[in-house]
Amino acid sequence: MVISVPRLVIAAPSSGSGKTTVATGLMAAFASRGLAVSPHKVGPDYIDPGYHALATGRVGRNLDAYLCGTELIAPLFAHGARGCDLAVVEGVMGLYDGAAGEGELASTAQVAKVLRAPVVLVVDASSQSRSVAALVHGFASWDPEVRVSGVILNKVGSSRHEEMLREALDESGVPVLGVLRRAAQVGTPSRHLGLVPVAERHAAAVESVAAMASQMWEGCDLDGLLALARSAPALAGAAWDAAAAVVSSPPPPLPVPTPGAAPPDPPQRPDLLKAPRIAVAGGAAFTFSYAEHAELLTAAGAEVVTFDPLRDEQLPDGTGGLVIGGGFPEVYAPELSANEPLRKAVAELAFGGAPVAAECAGLLYLSRELDGQPMCGVLDVSARMSERLTLGYRDAVAVSDSALAVAGTRMRGHEFHRTVVEPGAGAAPAWGVRAPERRVEGFVQQGVHASYLHTHWASQPGVARRFVERCRTS
Repeated sequence: MVISVPRLVIAAPSSGSGKTTVATGLMAAFASRGLAVSPHKVGPDYIDPGYHALATGRVGRNLDAYLCGTELIAPLFAHGARGCDLAVVEGVMGLYDGAAGEGELASTAQVAKVLRAPVVLVVDASSQSRSVAALVHGFASWDPEVRVSGVILNKVGSSRHEEMLREALDESGVPVLGVLRRAAQVGTPSRHLGLVPVAERHAAAVESVAAMASQMWEGCDLDGLLALARSAPALAGAAWDAAAAVVSSPPPPLPVPTPGAAPPDPPQRPDLLKAPRIAVAGGAAFTFSYAEHAELLTAAGAEVVTFDPLRDEQLPDGTGGLVIGGGFPEVYAPELSANEPLRKAVAELAFGGAPVAAECAGLLYLSRELDGQPMCGVLDVSARMSERLTLGYRDAVAVSDSALAVAGTRMRGHEFHRTVVEPGAGAAPAWGVRAPERRVEGFVQQGVHASYLHTHWASQPGVARRFVERCRTS
């Protein structure tokens, strides 16, 4: 199979240069031209893809070589970009910044090389003139395999400032494909974990994305950028497929028979069994989720439905399993606590032995209390906000058999929170984590697997298969 989608990587020398504004604005501008635009984000970030989805009308997807492995970058890209006219990939941090101590792993540069995609460098030019040429030359020449093919100058102060910048860059050989003036209206509000998600400010986010698109229309050479995207060579390889991934994953281990008991029933074909209904938390408080998780659950035979813990007083009828991902329950603790009927329904499901997978925000929601507000009480832990940011990639191994994994299963994950739970691990911990220090964390209790660790199931599709089987048999 050949992957021939035109594509651009939007990168920058550092965080705060304007990547999200430019990438989202370009996605929206090209979509307004009638192009089917596929949005992607390098790294584990959940929030930017929400703005990308708003700009394009398509699911925003992540490309993270640390969480998923370098070998899955191109297949996941092709899966998301299937049938599209253009793909825009927003980078992470600075162009060459990746996982700490791992060289180029998980960097924007690595993804650009894997995808053989031209890179457009977004430069905050607010405090420089001729020096911009030295900066661009350095980034363009640092790694010959990274094709820095254009520059978009951001936060340009005046026509004279623009003239000086263009004159300097004429000597660099890297063309200027856009000049953007300072514009407060394209800004998006932030708080303790970054941008405020789209789900919390949808109307205002629509206005922000429209303003970003307008700025790109006015300041960027869209025809030149599209021509650059079309210069990307074809890639060999097949698109990732959830069904194929599930089929190729190891089957869940059969239960160990009790001595003297009747032999277990032979395995049945999943496609002939009734699909278990798995409820996935959504709404403003639970916005962190990778699209591939629901796709894998569906491919494994589940019926996936969403519910909003802020609004829905009951779980969907027939719920046999629960997935509660990340988000901002700390922002909505009073509202979540006030929805007592749903809290009781979640606790009843969990104490009845149904499989429950909870990550980060889900862990907080299952706790006894969050900042003094009663939560579901499934786990006998107390959660609270902290001034300390916990952030970084983690290598993890499953410590206890659970609805997600057998003990010994290795996965990579990411932590990103300003909360703590006490205690930090149960009698049967979820994970043993290496880096920054060796520790155990999380909780395995009946069918519950709860942890701070965000994981990407495409790296271990057997996780989804096992979870669905447990939902089917619990």
